[in-house]
Amino acid sequence: MCALGFAASMEETRLTTSDDNPISQDRRQALRHALAIGSGAALASTLANPAAAQTSPDNTLDRIRANKVLRIAVLPGELPYFSKDLATGTWSGFSIEMANDIAKLLDVTLEYTESTYGNSILDLQSNKIDLGFALNPTPQRALVVDFCGTVFQHPFGAMLKKGMEAKSWADINKPGVTIAVDVGSANETVARRFAPNATIKSLKSRDEVMLEMSSGRVDVVVNALVLGLTAIAKNPNLGTYKILQSPSVAIPSSMGVRREPDKRWRDFLAVWVDYNRGIGQMREWFVKGLSLTGVKPEDVPSELSI
Repeated sequence: MCALGFAASMEETRLTTSDDNPISQDRRQALRHALAIGSGAALASTLANPAAAQTSPDNTLDRIRANKVLRIAVLPGELPYFSKDLATGTWSGFSIEMANDIAKLLDVTLEYTESTYGNSILDLQSNKIDLGFALNPTPQRALVVDFCGTVFQHPFGAMLKKGMEAKSWADINKPGVTIAVDVGSANETVARRFAPNATIKSLKSRDEVMLEMSSGRVDVVVNALVLGLTAIAKNPNLGTYKILQSPSVAIPSSMGVRREPDKRWRDFLAVWVDYNRGIGQMREWFVKGLSLTGVKPEDVPSELSI
């Protein structure tokens, strides 16, 4: 038996001895099929070009499986996506749950590179990481990296001072309403687009925005769902958070990968995302990540599509 055939046989044995729940069987079947295709393609390539067998894989998926390591960007303090235990160095959060599942499926270990949202794009371009999480697939970013489908639509809404009610953007788009946003952010863009008749205060940072809200100097803070829910979980006196409608405003959250001719890594992740959204696993991981910030499951709006 050739080495490739032996590897596929060993993987078949490992998969067969796994747990027998339906989801695991589906995953085993998908991975088994991928291994068969991958082994056949690798064998054909080796026969056509023996020298290729002596070189390192030049695409992300093959390199991950050859090195048994998946390199990911981690963002300190960016809950609910990432949280680092300073005492143990252990990472947790929504994105870490996702990464652990991908690593388990591929039978590899995780390697962490501390980064930021913006630097995650640069890290992908420079081949420092294989996968970036919690990234908004903007047109500018799509010029330089690939994205793996929508993990979830991140809705926008408003933190409302106590006693204030609002269900639509029209409810806060009034001259008598004062809105705080952090300057240059998507929050400011959304506020100016959908509440232009309100008085909008653009502040330097999120902390200044929250200070304005807690001091009662503004009525509303326009921001994305995660920011609003986590801020109120830390300080319930800020008020309530509502996803506003008419229209529904949301920006996709996705995973980014390095752009390369071979699209198998990107396509595998796109299928993985769709599958785990379909079985409700994504929402479970997301709610678990939010719980690290003090947000209770019942506080997560039903309108959140994940």
